[in-house]
Amino acid sequence: MGGAEPASATGNPSVDRLPGWVSLLRAPNPGPMTLDGTNTWILRAPGAAFGTVIDPGPLDEEHLLRIAERGPFQFILITHGHHDHVEGAERLSELLGGTAILAADPAHCLHGEPLDPNESLGGNGLEIHVLDTPGHTRDSVCFLVECEGERVMFTGDTILGRGTTVVAAPDGDLSSYLASLEVLRAYENVLMLPGHGPARHDTAALAGEYLSHRMERLAQVRAAMAAGARTPEAVVDVVYPDIDPRVRFAAEWSAAAQIDHLERESAAGADGLDRL
Repeated sequence: MGGAEPASATGNPSVDRLPGWVSLLRAPNPGPMTLDGTNTWILRAPGAAFGTVIDPGPLDEEHLLRIAERGPFQFILITHGHHDHVEGAERLSELLGGTAILAADPAHCLHGEPLDPNESLGGNGLEIHVLDTPGHTRDSVCFLVECEGERVMFTGDTILGRGTTVVAAPDGDLSSYLASLEVLRAYENVLMLPGHGPARHDTAALAGEYLSHRMERLAQVRAAMAAGARTPEAVVDVVYPDIDPRVRFAAEWSAAAQIDHLERESAAGADGLDRL
């Protein structure tokens, strides 16, 4: 699941052309939380026998057959365990004759070991670095992929191509999410290919904008709590007064994560101890 509210305007426009070794197959699951649909990314180095799939998407047979037609693949990689990214993975593996599914969460792996954060996967002209970026979910990872001197960052739902991502407690954790955005700020001028929405030119710039947006929201939530709002529902009434009713539930999830973050921050500040 992806965005729940619009982000501010940015000087980091969408990308018109992908690297020649990357192609996009968008799943037919558009909606308020998935934007235009889940982005399934196909990677294949020039002349390589095997490619790689990132996020096969939902269990949609036609979409999975389109992916399988681009095979064979060395890996099926998963950025995180939400159903709109991983639901079709086992069926795709079956269509491909047992291609390994690799994810940080063992529950989503098949014919392979769980991804070790900060490991690298090589072969077939691709160098894939796994970045541990929890926050949107506990198991969220990003993939920094190098091919023919180019570097591309696949961010899943940690950063979207449009709007902001939901951090929903208890699986999502805002403190971890902010730390993950700081990690991604190091990748200046690296093309960002998200799980939903368009590709963007600069991963670091988007991470910086996301951090600024989150800080603004936290300041608003802090003020709402000081004025007496104590529940996610009450915070949404104050901070998100014009929220689309279709995604109000997601705003309440985010508000719960914001309240939890601020309460832990306050507790840590009171005695100098971090209660995480």
